Amino acid sequence: MKPENAIEVRNITKKFKVYLDKGRTLKERTLFRGRRKYEEREVLKGISFEVKKGEAIGLIGHNGCGKSTTLKMLTKIMYPDSGSIEMCGRVSSLIELGAGFHPDMSGRENIYINASIFGLTNKEIEERIEEIIEFSELRQFIDNPVRTYSSGMYMRLAFAVAINVDADILLIDEILAVGDVAFQAKCFNRLRQIKSEGTTIVIVSHSLAQMEQICDRNIWIHDGLIREEGNPYDVDPMYMAFMAGNTLDVPKEKPEEKAAEEKSEETEETKENEEAQEAKEAEDSKKDGTRWGSGEVKIDKVSVYDNEGKERYNYLTTEGFNIKIEYTNSGNIEKSVVGVAIYRDDKVHMYGTNTLIDKSQELPLKSKGVITLEVERLPVNAGNYIFDIAFHKPDGFNYDFWRNVFTLRINNVRAEAGEISVIHSWRNDD
Repeated sequence: MKPENAIEVRNITKKFKVYLDKGRTLKERTLFRGRRKYEEREVLKGISFEVKKGEAIGLIGHNGCGKSTTLKMLTKIMYPDSGSIEMCGRVSSLIELGAGFHPDMSGRENIYINASIFGLTNKEIEERIEEIIEFSELRQFIDNPVRTYSSGMYMRLAFAVAINVDADILLIDEILAVGDVAFQAKCFNRLRQIKSEGTTIVIVSHSLAQMEQICDRNIWIHDGLIREEGNPYDVDPMYMAFMAGNTLDVPKEKPEEKAAEEKSEETEETKENEEAQEAKEAEDSKKDGTRWGSGEVKIDKVSVYDNEGKERYNYLTTEGFNIKIEYTNSGNIEKSVVGVAIYRDDKVHMYGTNTLIDKSQELPLKSKGVITLEVERLPVNAGNYIFDIAFHKPDGFNYDFWRNVFTLRINNVRAEAGEISVIHSWRNDD
């Protein structure tokens, strides 16, 4: 195994027997042996990948493609039919949360049992039990039997244990929807902190927006093989376009193609007009990007206006602006989450939010309407910043996800270093 790697997966395959008609009792199995027909389904046909220490990767793909199967083989819940998996370090898995909980024991007792399953000693559990209880926000219920817990409380406690075992490798399968919106944000921030501390993370999720914020690389599994892998910003649009069947893009005629069709002899005035038109098209093309979604809600136009009502795309860090989103609702969708993501032009994710995070609700939609996001200021250093806009369900299903909608040029009034612009002042106390 390479010293820089935490995980090495080599050409693993996995088949499952899918019974068409299977007797459940001894009598049925004896009398109806002919019914035990099955077919073999090859879920994984030989996939290989490496994960470096401290790297976060996401596994994406349609239901049944083998994402969770791969994760379960990494946790050794099941084993590959062929191929090999090597891992280095303590592994914690957030796959079956609360799998070791006993319903008649208290939350505190179950912390000890579950943490010991993850490999912690009794002394290590004692040192961090207060942190686990505090994170779960269940202190007033911690000595009650877990059978009295709601499903949300149960998942909170299980997540709090799994996230506090100081694992070298953390495996996560579709559990980022734990609890209410505030607790979800808390869990996600904790994952970011764990990643910054050098933990290797492998995530399976259908929430691409969340994965883009934490993953260095995404692996798209399709038909038992790796179809694409690379930067989430590059892989996710290809995957979503495939899932949607087609994109919502209308290809633009390139300026050079248009110029080639023009007559060779033109007046100077005509040339000037065409140059102006081409410049406008080039500027407009900056607002076009990859789009995907069901199309039941479609973003018609996105514009950026300053606080005086003038449309422009160049601002100082001290200035505010308004993003005006015009949409058409052809699917009679009553409500939708509306979100925005901001990337630096080198694809570094700078910020993301949506109406579910900000307002804990979806926004009611009309057949045609306008939604405005008011930004007081963008406290970043000078550079170009790309915006994505999306209408989607709370579970991440996209009506219309429009990537690279527009680019803002942000200029700083001072020459500062780093990625953000911090409001500050100096004082001489002598």
